[in-house]
Amino acid sequence: MTASPPKVNGHTRPQPVPVLGDWQPIGAAATPTTEPKSAVPEPVEAQPESDIIAQAQAEAIRAQAWAESEKQRLAAEAEKEAALKLAEAEADAIRTKAEEEARKLRLANDRQERKAREDDAATEARIAESRKRKADADRAREDADRRAAEQQAAAAAEAAEITEAEDRWRGYARSFYIVCAIVALPVQVAAFYNPKALWLMAAPLMLEGGAWVVLKGAAAAVASHRPHWHYRLIAWMLAFLAAGINLWHGLSAFDPATAIGTAFASIAGPGVWDLHEHGRIRKRDGVPSRRERRAAEKAAKAEAAQRAAEEAQQQAQKEAAAKATAETSKQLAERRKTHFPKVWEHAVKLAADLGETTVTQAIWERAKLDVEGAKPGESAEVLRMRNAAELRVEAARQKRPVNGSTQQVASQVPGAKKSRVYNPPSRRGRRTKGDVKYTPGARRQAAITAKQTAAKIALETKD
Repeated sequence: MTASPPKVNGHTRPQPVPVLGDWQPIGAAATPTTEPKSAVPEPVEAQPESDIIAQAQAEAIRAQAWAESEKQRLAAEAEKEAALKLAEAEADAIRTKAEEEARKLRLANDRQERKAREDDAATEARIAESRKRKADADRAREDADRRAAEQQAAAAAEAAEITEAEDRWRGYARSFYIVCAIVALPVQVAAFYNPKALWLMAAPLMLEGGAWVVLKGAAAAVASHRPHWHYRLIAWMLAFLAAGINLWHGLSAFDPATAIGTAFASIAGPGVWDLHEHGRIRKRDGVPSRRERRAAEKAAKAEAAQRAAEEAQQQAQKEAAAKATAETSKQLAERRKTHFPKVWEHAVKLAADLGETTVTQAIWERAKLDVEGAKPGESAEVLRMRNAAELRVEAARQKRPVNGSTQQVASQVPGAKKSRVYNPPSRRGRRTKGDVKYTPGARRQAAITAKQTAAKIALETKD
């Protein structure tokens, strides 16, 4: 049954529903009344006190029922509103998460697209660089081929020019030899002229021709890589003999100019030809010229000076390195002596015992191991510090508070894994409040454990 509220919007109902007769359930059938109402009002009888009390109790019951229904309605609306807010919050969280996922996905797609563009650009750049290198290589190869062809052409032209110049020089030398022989022969023939011995006129031909033949023998010796100096010596002897004859007979039979000219012709012809052969010999043997010898000597002196400078620089660098090493070793020894006096003293004794003049690295490692029981870079203090640092890192990874000391956890702290074993103190040393001192880290850990235990108990009780 739903009771009507006695008040609506803060106002009392104008016509409260009276309770007439005995109360009956809703399902009970009402007794029909067939008697007609008379027009004359019946006299109102005085209600007994029990009816007033029953009416008041019924009104109170209706009010209490209305209050309970209103309370249930408000609670239902509050639960509905809370559920709605929770659903909205969950929807907002889901939407926010979806937006975040979408943003991350968009960023990832943008990143992948940007990376793809960068990869494409890098690939294109590599292709362009490869094409450029290939073009540069082709261009360089073409330039090298062109330069090689030009050099070959220049070398061929130079060789042809040299060959042509040598041929001309050879022809000029031979022609000059013939002219000189023609100039020198008349005076020699006149010198050997004798009407009674005409055959002596062949002597000049023997002298000039002999010099020419001997020079040709020298050319053959040069071509076959045989000694040629004696051929040239004989040719010069014949030339000087012919010149002496021309000079003697020219002065006695002719004027001095004729004598000197014919004598010079006898020497100049074989001399020019021998000069030609001398150049050919030097070229064949690879003998450098005077200018080349000077340039070679100058280059040798410059190379020797450069080598001496490099050796001096290397020596200076070695000395500087040795000096720096000695200074570093001295500073290291001073630092070791200052920071590790006991180890240094033992190392000095150990070096003297082993026959070393200085404390080497091997001796220092052995002395460090003998005195401190650890290798260089380690000691008891270092190992303790390393262990403490590792404990702090492990506590940070597990999100546990650490203050650098061992936390005290008493048996009365809630949430202990092991069951508490009660060990009552003696009567004389009975425990009092405040006699146990905890570290700040232990107190924080105890508070956290107590909160977790209380929350766990409340959750179990609710379930």
